[in-house]
Amino acid sequence: MKNEIYKYLYHELADYEKDGVSLSMEGDPASPMQIVEAHMMREDISYMRDYVLDEEGDIKEVCFHHVGLQKETAAVDTPQNNKKMSK
Repeated sequence: MKNEIYKYLYHELADYEKDGVSLSMEGDPASPMQIVEAHMMREDISYMRDYVLDEEGDIKEVCFHHVGLQKETAAVDTPQNNKKMSK
């Protein structure tokens, strides 16, 4: 199942690249394969897409930014677990 998702992602990004759309990951230029490999190796992190449009409203760039939180940070920063916030 996951292999099919990665294949779909690769083909989608390759089509963007073929159409002249720039691809980047964390601010650096990236190929479709680099982006797919990052998704495969870092399954504990989610990536958010940022679509940059040109003046006509066409996609000119797709940027990927990781948005995953570490479990320790997420648990500590919740209002339920922060005693200072409850006082």
